[in-house]
Formats: sequence, C-alpha cells, structure tokens
Amino acid sequence: MTSDRLVVCASHSPGKERDVEQLQGSRFRSALAAAAERVRRFDPDVVVLFGGDHRRAFRHVVPAFGVALSASILAEGGHPPGALDVPSALSRSLCEHLLAAGFDIAACRDIGLDHAFAQPVRDLLGDLTAKPVIPIAVNCATAPLPTARRVADFAAEVGRFLDGLDQRVLLIGTGGLSHSPPSLEVDTYDLSDEDRARIIAEGMADARNKIRPDWDSEVLDAMAAWDLESLIQLVDAAHDRAGAGANEVRTWLAAGAAGGGRPVTPLVYEPVPEWITGMAVATSA
Repeated sequence: MTSDRLVVCASHSPGKERDVEQLQGSRFRSALAAAAERVRRFDPDVVVLFGGDHRRAFRHVVPAFGVALSASILAEGGHPPGALDVPSALSRSLCEHLLAAGFDIAACRDIGLDHAFAQPVRDLLGDLTAKPVIPIAVNCATAPLPTARRVADFAAEVGRFLDGLDQRVLLIGTGGLSHSPPSLEVDTYDLSDEDRARIIAEGMADARNKIRPDWDSEVLDAMAAWDLESLIQLVDAAHDRAGAGANEVRTWLAAGAAGGGRPVTPLVYEPVPEWITGMAVATSA
C-alpha cells in the first residue's frame, strides 16, 4: 500500500539558535510554525530526514549517501546532546532495498549528527524523540559531491521503498538556500571546533553579503512546479551561483523526489543577513 506522505523543506542556520531574543527572521519563524502545525495535523508514523553533514559525522570517509541505523545529536547551540529514536529494523530494510536497487549506500551506526538534523526535528516535531526518525545523510559539504541527477534517482528509490509501507511518512529536506559559510569555503576535511569557530568569526562579515535571492527564487519556483530538469541544473550550479552552503539544496531535491515528485510550494522566503542565509520554508499539498 502506498504510504501517505508530506514533504517539508526548510532552511536551517546556527544563527537562528544564537538569536535567542528572536529579533531576526520573524517571517521565517512564522512560516516554520505553520509548517509544524501542518506536521502536527498530519501526525506521521515515521520521519525520513534528508540532511547534510558539516564535516562532523563524516570526515575521513565521506559517503555520497548514508542511512543511519542509530544516531545521536551533538550538544550544540545551547542544546544538550540527545538521541534520535531511529527505527533500526526499518532503516535496515531501507538499506537492503537500496543496495538491491544498485545504490551503494553506507549503513551508519551510532553517528553523531549536528544542527542540520537536530534543528528541523526540534522545529517541526517539538522534541528529538517525538517520532521515529530515519536520518539519511546526503554529502553536501566535502567534494566530490553526488550529482543532482544521482540525488534525484536515489531519493526516488527511497520513495519506492516507502510505497510498500502502510504508514504516514513525513519527508524533510533541510538546509540552504543560498549561503556560503566560511568554514565550508575552506577545502579541508578535519577542522577542530576551535578552528571552525575562528574561521567563521573571521569571515562572517563577508558571508552576510553572499545571499543570492535570484538563485533562491529560481529554486523555489522549480520546487513549486516540480520542474525536475530545472532543479537538476540549479542544484549542479549551486556552489558557483549561490555559495558553498547552497549545495545543501540537494536535500530539498531528495525530499521532493522521495515524496513522489509533487509540487513543494514555498510558504515564505526571507533573506536574513545576520544568519548569512536565504531562509525559506516549503511544503507539499
């Protein structure tokens, strides 16, 4: 039986966590709350979360795609560490399905994930353990990256696995849109937290000027129409047109493709220079 699916794509940013007084991004926050209410009404049985890694979980070995069988959340942004409720048997079945279909994914155990996964779970579900979550890591940070076409084909195969489930599935894509964090502009694989913080601090002023609303608008229009060929071109050009962090839009492409290729309509777009990111929220019908 085909599962009922809801797709939610949303930008994330450490700056959002640092803005404890909620002075910036008011339109984005409002749309995120509306998406969370939509999720509450949908009441998913399981969540499939496509996220990127900021060179924390994967440094020396970087899979193009990784499916977590168990995972924790790192302490970050004032939040304590925690654990995700990963349905390991279902995750393993997904791994077996993908391998049989010709996708040589990494099966990941006990990986520590950062705000790329934690922020959307907290924002949309309220708590890390509110629902069972299958984290799927898409390499968006360490070159060479999977092509947009490969991401779309991979995620469509995830969708075919979901076709066999009699469950309501929430599909989340998290990251983007345009931004170029100083720590991702450095072509290295093993930054310490101290070096990362220093590089970010030194480059933050320049990063505020690297939001590209023109590219963001093209991506959102293509998602709203589910124009796959345009999305593939935009994703493959992300780094050159919209910064190193824009590569994370691969997770949006993945969530939409796994959701069956239905239109994913933006609720809001708000460039937030203080967060160095073009922030957006989009949902399927």
